[in-house]
Amino acid sequence: MAYGKFITIEGTEGVGKSTNLAYVHEWLTQRGLEVVVTREPGGTPLAEEIRALLLAKRDEPVDETAELLLVFAARAQHLQQVIKPALARGAWVLCDRFTDATYAYQGGGRGLNVATIAQLEQLVQGDLRPDLTLVLDIDVELGLQRARQRAELDRFESEAVAFFGRVREAYRALAHAAPARYAVVDAGQPLTAVQQDIDRVLSRLLG
Repeated sequence: MAYGKFITIEGTEGVGKSTNLAYVHEWLTQRGLEVVVTREPGGTPLAEEIRALLLAKRDEPVDETAELLLVFAARAQHLQQVIKPALARGAWVLCDRFTDATYAYQGGGRGLNVATIAQLEQLVQGDLRPDLTLVLDIDVELGLQRARQRAELDRFESEAVAFFGRVREAYRALAHAAPARYAVVDAGQPLTAVQQDIDRVLSRLLG
């Protein structure tokens, strides 16, 4: 049975994930591949409801463990309803964020125990990991400047600069530890240069 590839796109705020996700989608479909585009948290009606809970600004402080469990609850639903069935029929799945975001935001940003995240990852995903993770990397202040120009900031985007500094470092550490799966792309370059870098990475994956 032909098994599809699983590509995820990661990065801090304002790195251009949406623009480059659309570029990767077009690049793959031009080569005759069936591509399922999705996002985390979200991707199914239930998971999108959980996303709304996670992103909403609220007066009540959100417990960090509660946040972590909500993220994985949405992921469990998303995997069973969307990601696994698509891969099983041979489609390629292109996802805006996945578990690396949990290691970066809840692990790096919030300082939660990475071993706890790893346990939940194994519980929810088993051995399933992306075939390729594109990490769009940018200076945190520049990224936040871009994010502020885009729309009103959600609960995560409203965090302090130091939080995003920790998130960025967590992403870079993940990529450094497993260079075969990750490709770090300088998202501070002009868009054409960013997309040339992405093109090279995708060409290698396609072999």
